[in-house]
Amino acid sequence: MTRRLAEVAKYVGVSEATVSRVLNGKPGISEATRTAVLTALDVLGYERPVKLRGERARLVGLVLPELQNPIFPAFAEVVAGALAQRGFTPVLCTRTEDGVSESQYVDTLLEQQVSGVIFAGGNYAQADADHEHYIRLKERGLPVVLVNAAIDGLGFPVVSADDRIAVRQAHNHLASLGHTSIGLLLGPADHVPSQRKAAEFPDLPLARTLYSMEGAQAAATRLFKQGVTGLICASDIMALGAIRGARRMGLSVPEDASVIGFDDSMFMACTDPPLTTVRQPIGDMAQTAVALLVTQVDGGEVAADEYLFDTELVVRASTRPPKKAARGA
Repeated sequence: MTRRLAEVAKYVGVSEATVSRVLNGKPGISEATRTAVLTALDVLGYERPVKLRGERARLVGLVLPELQNPIFPAFAEVVAGALAQRGFTPVLCTRTEDGVSESQYVDTLLEQQVSGVIFAGGNYAQADADHEHYIRLKERGLPVVLVNAAIDGLGFPVVSADDRIAVRQAHNHLASLGHTSIGLLLGPADHVPSQRKAAEFPDLPLARTLYSMEGAQAAATRLFKQGVTGLICASDIMALGAIRGARRMGLSVPEDASVIGFDDSMFMACTDPPLTTVRQPIGDMAQTAVALLVTQVDGGEVAADEYLFDTELVVRASTRPPKKAARGA
């Protein structure tokens, strides 16, 4: 007990006597200090006193599929700042190679009595994935917000970049340069954002792969062998894999093949060549996700609608007219 008091007091920056008064429900403590002490208990892994366990912590789970794709750390940074401004502390959860799943993270977050959860790029976007943990969250009435398109029927608000607009922007750019053989490099068939992109141009050559550089390299090679000269990719990481695949075939980007990414994640202006990509408005989407979550935490009503954000084409040096068009042939 003494050790717990000391650790919590040090974490919050108050006296052990103050911590003791909070834990024993004594008066004379400000609400801000009381909340800080209870949050510290959750963060440090101590159980709350029985009489306080019915209250949710000022913690919010932020569940991401990975941190290797720079778009996810960028999103997490905005979410963390927006939550802090509202008095919440984010608990970052990312899937790991040793098999920590979304469902396991949800169990941990529920044990920590989080106030809500924001998911980005999770199982909710794949029709064939496990969705049982979302059902548990819904049954408990815990505030949840999903980022980017989800399967139907989960009943949570969704904040999404408009995949249909994004793929049209990319296609229109390549077509305006004179490309007539344009291909799509997308995620798995059950992945909702990829389904939406594919539905806009169902007759284009299409290859699917996991969201990795290695998978994209192999899939892009198949498309280039089919004669594709302009390639639209479902992520910047996939676009970089496609460029590597083109080079290993002896093709030059953009002289022999133009490549467009999706996200406009960090450093895409510094790649070789600088990547033309479709920018997700990550800042606006993250701020909206936090606002929707906090509204629910505060007892407000939020419709289980999809909030769509327009994307923006960012033209750099990975696209140019195909060789014949460039010569005016």
